[in-house]
Amino acid sequence: MILIDRTIVSDSLVDKEFVCHLDMCKGACCVEGVSGAPLEENELNIIEEVYDKVKPYMTPQGIREIERSGKHLIDSDGDHVTPLVDGKKECAYTIFDGGIAKCAFEKAYNEGDINFKKPVSCHLYPVRITPHRDYDAVNYEKWDLCKPACSLGKTLGVPVYTFVKDALVRKYGQDWYDQLDGAAKFAAQKEIEASK
Repeated sequence: MILIDRTIVSDSLVDKEFVCHLDMCKGACCVEGVSGAPLEENELNIIEEVYDKVKPYMTPQGIREIERSGKHLIDSDGDHVTPLVDGKKECAYTIFDGGIAKCAFEKAYNEGDINFKKPVSCHLYPVRITPHRDYDAVNYEKWDLCKPACSLGKTLGVPVYTFVKDALVRKYGQDWYDQLDGAAKFAAQKEIEASK
């Protein structure tokens, strides 16, 4: 474990490799699962504010679900999440581009319509953050659907924490990320020295 400020970071963010391989997984993380994308408290108002600019990019099914259940809801664990189409299918904000599931927020962001890229939990994936009273647990969530991403990450030699750098900086800041990067490089150097 790596301790940085009020976070406990799993070694797997440094030890494991990962690069999304959308051609293989087809954006399954937007479709699979039992609950919508986790939302932070400050994101609830943002979603309310940007919805009208995101709506034109959404599917009719997603729009119907938002009209039925709201722009966000509370799941069975008591967490704020995005709604799922029909309460069990893809995230209501999922769009499809050439058979690949993508994000309507990110589409609107890339088109310059909004300043909100997407929920930070989606931006961070496959990293999941579990808040506790005194610290955040920052973990790598391994999912069978992401085997192609693990293979591609290994081929390219990209650690999980490097793949999600922008999201980690967004969540915790550049200084926090620099500390994680420093710890990772220090550990790698020690491993090299130990193998001599």
